[in-house]
Amino acid sequence: MSTPARGSVFLSVIAILVCGVAGGYLAWVAVSNFGIGGPTGALVAAVIGMVVATALWAGGSALLRAFGWIR
Repeated sequence: MSTPARGSVFLSVIAILVCGVAGGYLAWVAVSNFGIGGPTGALVAAVIGMVVATALWAGGSALLRAFGWIR
């Protein structure tokens, strides 16, 4: 099994950070708009953030594979 190129690992880390930040930001906006605070708000924000980040990662990967930019 071959090892991935160093640049691809770096770009994957950057993509993970971008998806995580976007998910966290959208979760913060959602919880703020709903007016939820405290531990309940933190749990709701964590779930929303993880779902959004995962959806962005999966969607981005599928889009890049569809264009043939990654295998």
